[in-house]
Amino acid sequence: MAKYETTLTGNFDAVLRSLEEGIMNGSFTASYEDGSDCRMGAVRCAVRVYERYSALGSNRVSMAVTLVGNGKNLFLSAITSGGSQAMLFKINTWGEGSFLDTLVEVVERLKQG
Repeated sequence: MAKYETTLTGNFDAVLRSLEEGIMNGSFTASYEDGSDCRMGAVRCAVRVYERYSALGSNRVSMAVTLVGNGKNLFLSAITSGGSQAMLFKINTWGEGSFLDTLVEVVERLKQG
């Protein structure tokens, strides 16, 4: 499992769209699995789950992405899972880190403006 969390400032819809496009364009095997959206007053939350094939690990990995926004103040959490082929302990987690890196690259571009 790999995890990335950060805060950023911006338009909730524009950031979410950029994240979705970056993940889907980051790998031709990436797929959107499901998502959920919630609004409570000024606070918004979007949860997305993606999956892709990891050639390094010869398996599939998933990534859950949560974006929470209160006005322009945003919090992002992304957690990858899967990819291990061991029965009792986790080995071969390269695919998880690589999948997460596609999201981190998008976020870093957004932060730079």
